[in-house]
Amino acid sequence: MMKLFLLWALLLLPVGPAAAQEIKMSQTAPLEQVYGETVEDDALLPMNELDMDFGYALYETTVDVEEENPTLTIENVRDYAVVYADGKLQGYLKDSSKSLKTNLPIGIHKLSIYTENIGRITYGPEILDNSKGIYGSITLGKTDLEGWKMTPLEIKECDVAGITFKEGTSSIPCFRKGGVTVSNPAQETFLDVSGWGMGEVWINGQYLGAYWEENTEKTLEIPAGALIAGNNEIVVFELKNNEQASMTLTDKPIFK
Repeated sequence: MMKLFLLWALLLLPVGPAAAQEIKMSQTAPLEQVYGETVEDDALLPMNELDMDFGYALYETTVDVEEENPTLTIENVRDYAVVYADGKLQGYLKDSSKSLKTNLPIGIHKLSIYTENIGRITYGPEILDNSKGIYGSITLGKTDLEGWKMTPLEIKECDVAGITFKEGTSSIPCFRKGGVTVSNPAQETFLDVSGWGMGEVWINGQYLGAYWEENTEKTLEIPAGALIAGNNEIVVFELKNNEQASMTLTDKPIFK
């Protein structure tokens, strides 16, 4: 009888996902579904002038490239910017690195700069200039860039259940979705985001957290109750688009 009781008790213990249980992120959704109100101006405007205290914004303009592979330089980058031209990744900018050499040929191109405001400064000398986003002068080669469309991206405020997905991939920042079946959710489970760039994650409509490839930890802890027995939906907003196609569930945290 005691052996039967112990066997029954063991069967009731939570069983976590198998090591490196793959989640294929096979569906995508464009960010237009979470666009805020677009503001147009000849000059770059910081996020606070777009009524934003935190989060992401998209800055877009059309450029006439007169010399091959010109250098893009922005006076102020707070805190991080990912640069695309015609849907192709050009590189990254931050406050300590405000220039990058593009791969643009001569001609007309659409420039898209996705920016993230990581947070407000609440102490120190920089509190006097707490603007976020990209602002001030911006040049491509010898040309001053004007004619900007600036759009808040309502990422963290969005209801991911209301986003429309379809099968396929995308070369620009977007939402991605996948599913994973869990037979008996464990109390301690982690989402391995190794190889992904920068973004946000939701599980079954519940916001899980943010990740960045420069962080030491490569996993996000999944709280008890977030995973359910059966199919679970994972939604990701990926900013840097490192061409990853899957994430994994694991029972241990991973550090680089």
